[in-house]
Amino acid sequence: MNESQDRRLEQTILELLGRRAPTASICPSDAAREVYEGEDDGWRALMEPARQAALRLVAAGKVDITQAGRAIQPAEARGPIRIRRSR
Repeated sequence: MNESQDRRLEQTILELLGRRAPTASICPSDAAREVYEGEDDGWRALMEPARQAALRLVAAGKVDITQAGRAIQPAEARGPIRIRRSR
């Protein structure tokens, strides 16, 4: 993963959230699919980088990550997460 792609994932997360209702959330896979430039399921290789991009955005105070509808700290994240605008 390169720095350019990391930044693109971060920007894509923010853009996707900007297109949705203020209370809506997205899955890291939404950003991975948007950034991946291919027709196959190669976007899956971007899943962990997308999660890491979300964690960087949490640290910057721009987004929250959630599980079961509640905001959690990155250290608590186990399994699937959602990303929403910070509240």
